[in-house]
Amino acid sequence: MKNLFRVKICGVTAPADARVAVEAGADAIGFNFVPGSVRCLDPTAARAVADVVPAGVLKVGVFAGADPAEIRRLAATVGLDAIQLHGHLDAAAGPVDPPATAAALAGLKLIRAVRLDADGLAAARRWLAAANAAGATIGMVIVDASVPRTAAGAALGGTGARVDWAALAAESPLGIPLAVAGGLEPGNVAEAIRITRATAVDTASGVESTPGRKDAAKVREFINAARQAFAAG
Repeated sequence: MKNLFRVKICGVTAPADARVAVEAGADAIGFNFVPGSVRCLDPTAARAVADVVPAGVLKVGVFAGADPAEIRRLAATVGLDAIQLHGHLDAAAGPVDPPATAAALAGLKLIRAVRLDADGLAAARRWLAAANAAGATIGMVIVDASVPRTAAGAALGGTGARVDWAALAAESPLGIPLAVAGGLEPGNVAEAIRITRATAVDTASGVESTPGRKDAAKVREFINAARQAFAAG
């Protein structure tokens, strides 16, 4: 299965930041629609960002616990190319994206964010198996840092917390393309790629000047370092 992207700059909130990322070589831009996140966009702001992203660069909408009908509406309004489900796999509290949500989004390109926790990727494997049984096709998995099972929108991602790269490397393959996220920045992305053997990377806070606004120099450095690491690997 082919990667949906190699380098994704997520949580982009301004057209100028999207232009910088695209010009630097990002092949995916993330649009945050998770309530409570400092990077959450309304449809008008998201459309303004999407309008400067050229064809061939994946526009990824990030959702957590959203109704599938609302996801489809925003995908059409903004012009999204793919949907990233970033809610909990299974939790008593907090936004959850069950396998049924993925099944209800049939026909859209789907990315699933999962957590590396004390049981490794066991929960992710169960979720992916259930989604597959329900008829959903997941095109890519993003492994993010572990969070409490009660974490809400603002705490689900973009926090700077790092994945245990060695633990991720020890996991057996999931059978679909895997991206690593969580705490990646220009100075460590090459090492993360080397250790985890991930085929894609995703960052938000690691290339920001302030929460929600990207630092152009950091964006360029991150993308250059990631692409050099992929080429060397």
